[in-house]
Order: sequence, then structure tokens, then C-alpha cells
Amino acid sequence: MVDVKNKRLMVLAGSHYPELADKIAAKLGIKVSNSQFQRFANGEIKFQLDESVRGADVFIFQAHNGSVAEAIVEQAVLIDAAKRASAAHITAVCPFFGYARQDRKSKGREPITARLVVDILSVAGANRIVSVDLHSGQIQGFLNGPFDHLIALPAIARHIKKRFGSDCVMVSPDAGRVKLTERYASRLGVDIAIVHKRRVKNNQAEALDVIGDIKGKHCVINDDMIDTAGTICVAAEMLKKKGAKSVSVVATHGLFSGPAIDRIIKSDIDYLAITDTLPIPDDLLKSSKVEVISVVDLIADAIKAIFEDGSVSALFDGENQT
Repeated sequence: MVDVKNKRLMVLAGSHYPELADKIAAKLGIKVSNSQFQRFANGEIKFQLDESVRGADVFIFQAHNGSVAEAIVEQAVLIDAAKRASAAHITAVCPFFGYARQDRKSKGREPITARLVVDILSVAGANRIVSVDLHSGQIQGFLNGPFDHLIALPAIARHIKKRFGSDCVMVSPDAGRVKLTERYASRLGVDIAIVHKRRVKNNQAEALDVIGDIKGKHCVINDDMIDTAGTICVAAEMLKKKGAKSVSVVATHGLFSGPAIDRIIKSDIDYLAITDTLPIPDDLLKSSKVEVISVVDLIADAIKAIFEDGSVSALFDGENQT
């Protein structure tokens, strides 16, 4: 006979970056539950749990990287399997949330795909979603239930403080990141600067000028994600032209699509710190200018708080609500 008052915490992982789920589960003192993945000849996914999840609090990890649409469907399949196996509560853990840049209609006849992704996970059976550094905070409102927005700012700020102290200037790579840059600058007690950028077309950017005093200073560009690296590379080039002593970049999500790695290695960027919400390509890990900031403790602490019915916001002093 099992005491029904005792809750069980279980972790499942999809095939996209399961290594992060393994590390977080180990931090929580458990192992990722065994499951079986199969694919039909046409690419369809088949999934089966190897152990009972009845009555358990299940956290289903999936990084939305690589083939993003496939990753999302795969996570929905896992959620559906757990729901049909009588899991008591299901949390979809998406360290990087796919389609987050499509959070609104910027032109006529466009979808709001971030909302669609939330709907897919919710309809599949997710009671709750956890993600790190959403591209837009309003995505939290797309779920009719708890959406825990974890922020990497405290961990990244500690890293910057350790490397530069207060001898740096926080730089926003464009107007859209000014608010985040101000939060970093306030925490570190430093000044800010802004790169005036014009986007010529998708994945192509042009830096026009720099607002702020950066001459002879260590400049630290911050962003939530690095995709093709066009924005940060043109910003770094402009900062060096304007007399910056060095240019560093800190970011949460490393997508590193297309020419990103080659651009970064050949760029004016002297140092790059990126978190491990997504797998880091070996070519970058080999570079002396790249360092990884782990989010394992961050996500593990949040899961522990959720499982124990504690406050997730208290982990960030409420800063994750802005």
C-alpha cells in the first residue's frame, strides 16, 4: 500500500538535448524516467513510457532546437502519453521556447505562432509551462494557467561582475533590448549604451551609430538569443570603430544558425558567455573566447519550488514578473 499523501516527482525528456534534463534530474537527486522512442518510416513519432506515472508530478523536458516544429510535436506526444497514463500534474519544461519571436501580428495576415505553440502544449495536457528568458514576456498570458518565466539575469550578472567588476558599460544591441540592458546596468552599478541598428531584412542588420560613452571602455552587449549572430557582430564592429577597449557578449539562448559560428569566430567580439539552455556547438566550445554559464541550478531550483508548492518568483525576488 502506498501512502497517497506522498507526491512523486518524475522527469521525462524528449530527444532534443536530453543531456540538460539528465543534469537537472541529477541535481534533484533522481534519474530521467526510461521511455521508448520509435519512428515510422515516414518520420511519425511513437512513444511509450517504461514505468508508471500514475498520480505523479511529471516534468517533461524538451529544447525547441534543431527541427523546432518536430521538437514541439514530440513534446506534445510525450505530454499526451503522460496524461493518458494518469499523471496527476504535467509541466512542460521548455528551456528555450520555440517561435517566441512570433508573439504578435506585425503585419496583416500573419499568425501568432507563439500562442499556437502554447495551445498545442496545453491541449496535449500540460497544466503548467516553464521557460527561461522569453523573447517577450507577454507569452506568459497565452496559457490559461501557471507559466513560470525563469530569468538568467542573476546568474549572468554574477558572471559579468566576476569578470569585469564595475569596469564595464552594458550595451543594448538594439532599441528592443534597452529595458533588459537597464536592469543589468542597475544591478551592476554601471552605465549603458545603445547601438542604433537598422534591420535591412530578416537575419540581416546594419549598425548606424552608438548612443553613449564607450570610448576606452569594456563594452558588454547583452541579448536574449543569438541566432545568425548578425546583430551582435555588427554591433561589436561599430563599438570597436567608436573606440571601445574590448567587446564582450552575454546571452541566454545560443541558436547559432547558419553562418553564426563563423561570424563570431571572425568578428570583433573578444569574449562570449552563453548559457546552456541549448546545446553549444563543439566548434564554439573549442574557442578560447567562449564560456558557458550553467542554468542547471536555476531550473532545478524552480522545479523543486513547483513540486513543493513553493514560490518560483521568490527565487528571483519577483524580478521575473517584469
